[in-house]
Amino acid sequence: MPRRHASSSFSREDLPSGDEGWAAGKALRAKVPRESHAGWKPASNRPDPVKIIDASNQGRLPNLVPIRHRRMLASPFAFLRGSAAVMAADLSKTPVSGLQVQACGDCHLLNFGAFATPERHLFFDINDFDETLPAPWEWDVKRLAASIAGAGRHLGIKDADAGRAARATVRAYRVSMAEFSEMPAFEVWYQHIDLEEMVDRFVQPETRARTRARIEKMRQRTVAEHDFPKLVEGDGGAFRIRDNPPLIYHGPDQERSDYEKLVIDAIRDYRKTLPDHHRVLFDRFKPVDFAVKVVGVGSVGTVCGIGLFMAAENDPLFLQIKQANASVLEPYAGKSDYTNHGQRVVQGQRLMQAASDIMLGWTMGALRGRHFYIRQLRDMKISVTVEALDETSLKNYGKICGRTLARAHARSGSPAMIAGYMGNSDVFDRAVEKFALDYADQTEADYKAMARAVRDGVLKAAPQA
Repeated sequence: MPRRHASSSFSREDLPSGDEGWAAGKALRAKVPRESHAGWKPASNRPDPVKIIDASNQGRLPNLVPIRHRRMLASPFAFLRGSAAVMAADLSKTPVSGLQVQACGDCHLLNFGAFATPERHLFFDINDFDETLPAPWEWDVKRLAASIAGAGRHLGIKDADAGRAARATVRAYRVSMAEFSEMPAFEVWYQHIDLEEMVDRFVQPETRARTRARIEKMRQRTVAEHDFPKLVEGDGGAFRIRDNPPLIYHGPDQERSDYEKLVIDAIRDYRKTLPDHHRVLFDRFKPVDFAVKVVGVGSVGTVCGIGLFMAAENDPLFLQIKQANASVLEPYAGKSDYTNHGQRVVQGQRLMQAASDIMLGWTMGALRGRHFYIRQLRDMKISVTVEALDETSLKNYGKICGRTLARAHARSGSPAMIAGYMGNSDVFDRAVEKFALDYADQTEADYKAMARAVRDGVLKAAPQA
């Protein structure tokens, strides 16, 4: 297992470029052949996935853990999304070239999507960085390919076609990385995927009009006109986030006499993490109310909330407050350089994303010392609906994700060395395709093990909705 860089700054001396970098990457094949990435077979001493899932519940809100389990049991595909800790343990046993990047850590296809940049352009990018950490680039590629193969099975697509979609995803990563390896450093940094260009290039003609209509609808959404009436009740100076238990509710800590001071202290520390010019904007808003908000699959049970801030009666700001724990990669890639895991998430996101939320920052909870990162709750965000995909659109979506991941990795790693290692042939693509299909089998087996654990009372799951 290669050691991670001593610093998350990724010293330039570690990143040869051009022909030198390509040759250095190619030389790594002698120790770690590209074919060695093929397939997956669990070791006899593989950790029990149910125990890993149970251990990952430590520190979560106990009343929400059964909801997490129920969401994971929706399907093997949902299980894969919520079991990043299980796959991290498995990936740690797979071959790696020794090259590292700022890794996403949970590179599942549903953790990609479109959002508005500070300039109000719509970019497509990775949008979940809870597990980000410097780590082997292969781990992200393999998890992404496995999620594509798993999505294919979820949709009832034949394994051969699901495998081709996974292979196309890896090929897009490989070809894009080779392209980035020939670009000047600044040009790589400025690369992005414009959503509308993506639609023209990858979306099937019969669905382009519908996709463009959805994009235009999102453009017209405003927080004041769409989100505020749905999430808030009251009027005048008595606005309050609307309870919708068990998914949105006001927590018991809010009954404490010192609650307001605790919140003000945490928000003051968050404010310090914003750039000076963003603080000027944030200071126009005053805190009004906070509530617990259940989000995602893997995040369910962590302390996540929503904060309502107001600049005027019709001028709201919603901030999402998410607890940040240690990355699932940490036991295998080393501890974060940041003492606050919220800062780890924020800095990793800024390093990997083409453009990040201007309200992105971090803080610590004074009551229990939890780490948090904070961002806008909604800002023209669009995500894929997996059930609407077919064989062709899944393959095309995989290509977009593959290129997006390559761009994110190229910002912190050595695109020339990674490209040199993968080469110009499809050897690496086919190897990871085989891994992805084999891991889809593993996911189904782990899903069944979790279902048995719930049935036997080892784990608790909320009743089906």
